[in-house]
Amino acid sequence: MSKVSVVLGAFYGDEGKGRTTDYLSQNADMSIRATGGNNAGHTVTVDGVKYALHLVPSGILSNKTIGVIGNGVVIDPKVLIEEIEMLKESGIKVEENLRISEKAHVIFPYHCVLDQMLEDKREHKIGTTKRGIGPCYCDKYERSGIRMEDLYKPNFKELLKEQVDKKNELFQMNGYPLCDFDELYQNYTHYAEVLKPYVCDTINLIHDYLEQDKVVISEGAQATLLDIDFGSYPFVTSSNPTIGGILTGSGLSARDIGDVYGVIKAYSSRVGEGPYVTELLDETGDQIRELGHEYGTTTHRPRRCGWLDLVALNYAIKINGINYINMNHLDTIGKFDEFKVCCAYLVDGKETKSFSCNETFLAKAKPVYKTFKGNFGDISRCRTFEDLPQNAKDYINYIEEYTNCTIKLIGVGADRECMIVRD
Repeated sequence: MSKVSVVLGAFYGDEGKGRTTDYLSQNADMSIRATGGNNAGHTVTVDGVKYALHLVPSGILSNKTIGVIGNGVVIDPKVLIEEIEMLKESGIKVEENLRISEKAHVIFPYHCVLDQMLEDKREHKIGTTKRGIGPCYCDKYERSGIRMEDLYKPNFKELLKEQVDKKNELFQMNGYPLCDFDELYQNYTHYAEVLKPYVCDTINLIHDYLEQDKVVISEGAQATLLDIDFGSYPFVTSSNPTIGGILTGSGLSARDIGDVYGVIKAYSSRVGEGPYVTELLDETGDQIRELGHEYGTTTHRPRRCGWLDLVALNYAIKINGINYINMNHLDTIGKFDEFKVCCAYLVDGKETKSFSCNETFLAKAKPVYKTFKGNFGDISRCRTFEDLPQNAKDYINYIEEYTNCTIKLIGVGADRECMIVRD
């Protein structure tokens, strides 16, 4: 049986996972999305065309890879259909290559209203995208959620009516707009019909591919430090974007996992609220944002930017069993005369290389930096490690030595072909 290569974010998301997945998909038969919803986005540039994907696995862009939306994903059907139409118009073979788990839970407009209401009432804002992701997962674990397979059951209307009535009662008490049941039922009946050809038992499909020794990859959404269990709680997402979520969100087993790619940028960024030890609240942070075009794929919010944090990276490597690193935006960081990397924290006057998501610990932590020389020049045409200038090699070598992990893929530009692959 073949083993699944997994692509995961090692920080706060937006590291370029879609690009890594797109690259690996050139030789893959299947690409699986296992967690999250349309609160996440993958921006992939292929032949000069930029694709912003929110639910469809980015591996589908190869036009020969089956894209699977796994059971761990929460789906807004309206968003998914819009994405499908966009891809069709671009010549992507979606009808042949997209599959949706019948066990994936469905987002309804009342989830989005509830998301807004909960955020409004928080004294300390989390920074939710208000896409209804958290409330949909709440319904899932409260066992009142509606799954894709439920859209086709004879009692779907009754299931939906029960949920709309419960949510409307809550909205009325708090002064929020009510959901129109008839309109909702009509819309979702239509969505169900459009999506029906794609919905299937993806668990058996995935294992059939593995048994046939086909090449399968799984692409993560969000990232390690946004994990509901292992991230900077409560400023996290509502699912497990770490290795455990890949298993429970797809039906894979631990023995099915092969290589695990941890994706990073040559600097770091974060969207939303929460601790961020290496954040730069100055002109340098602003300059990183503009040079790296650091604005959210889904929300277009400006991302908070700072230097790369190796203390946090080692934590992600431990949690996920990462054995390869993919570094993106090496070209971006090389535009600075000099730049820094965090190699330790100073906490209560003591230096440590141990990471913790404890909120009090992170509030006290001050970064200890090592400085590197920049001015890499134009490295977008570099295709081997040897082609890189010495300053860039020094940076990569230091990270590998610090993490004891190979940087196998190095992004040196925005396009698909701007990638160094090391043996």
